[in-house]
Amino acid sequence: MTVHPSLQPYADAWTHSIEAISELVLPLPEREWNRATPCPGWSVRDVVSHIIGIECEQLGDPRPIHTVARDLRHVVDEFTRYMEVQVDVRRHHTAPEMTSELEYTVIRRMRQLRNEKRDPGATVRGPLGEQVTLEEALRLRAFDVWMHEQDLRHALAAPGNWDSPGAYVARDALLAGLPKVVAKKAGAPANSAVVLDVHGPLEFMRTVRVDAQGRGTLDKAPSLGPAVTLVLDWETYVRLAGGRVRAHAVADRVKVEGDPELAEAILTQFAVTP
Repeated sequence: MTVHPSLQPYADAWTHSIEAISELVLPLPEREWNRATPCPGWSVRDVVSHIIGIECEQLGDPRPIHTVARDLRHVVDEFTRYMEVQVDVRRHHTAPEMTSELEYTVIRRMRQLRNEKRDPGATVRGPLGEQVTLEEALRLRAFDVWMHEQDLRHALAAPGNWDSPGAYVARDALLAGLPKVVAKKAGAPANSAVVLDVHGPLEFMRTVRVDAQGRGTLDKAPSLGPAVTLVLDWETYVRLAGGRVRAHAVADRVKVEGDPELAEAILTQFAVTP
C-alpha cells in the first residue's frame, strides 16, 4: 500500500482484520448470521452491517435515509442511534447480499488506501460526522474492525488473532482510556498508583499514577506501592475494557491485590468504549 509511513501500521492492521472477517463469514449458512454477539442487540449480520456501513462512510458514500425504531433496547443515546442506522437498514439482507456487499466494500476501501496521497493530518469525516484527522480515522477503523472481528469469533466459536496487528492497535486504544477510569470515574485518591498486569498472547504492565490534583497519567514504570494491582489475561481485559462483559461475570479471571473497594470501583467503570 502506498500510504504515509505513519498510516501504514493502521492500514496493515485494518487489512489483516477485514480479511479475517471476510474469511469467517463467507461460508456461513443463513441461520448462522442470526447468532448473537457480545455487542448488545447485535447479531453476526448486524456486526458485519456496521462494518460495511462505516467503511462506506469512509469512502464518502451518503448515509442511508432511514428511521430507526424507538423501541430497540440497545439504542440508548444519539451515538448508538447514529450507529444503528447502517445496521437496521441491512437487518433483513440475506447471506449472499451481505457477503457480496462486504466483498465489494473491502475492494473499494483497499483501492482507496493504496491510492491514499493525503497528509495524515488532513481532516476527514469521523464518527457522528465530526471532523478528525486521517490518521485518527484510520486508527479508529483498525481498532473497531479488530474488536468486531473478536465479537464475530466469539459468536462463531472461532477464536484467533489475539496477537495480530490489530490487537496492538486495540491495546493502545483501550489503555488510553484507563487514566480516566482510575482517576475520574473510580475516584482513586491523589498521589496513588494502580497497576495493570496483563498476561496471555499480549503481555504488558502499565501503571496509572494519580497526581496531587487528581489527574491520571499512564506509564510503563512499575509502582513500588500501588493502591491496587489488577492481574488478568488479555482476552478478559479486552472484553472488560471494550464493554462486552461486566466485571462480576469474569470475577474468577481477575486477581485483585490491594484496596478491594477501589478495585471494585475501577472494575465497575472499566469499559472505555461507547
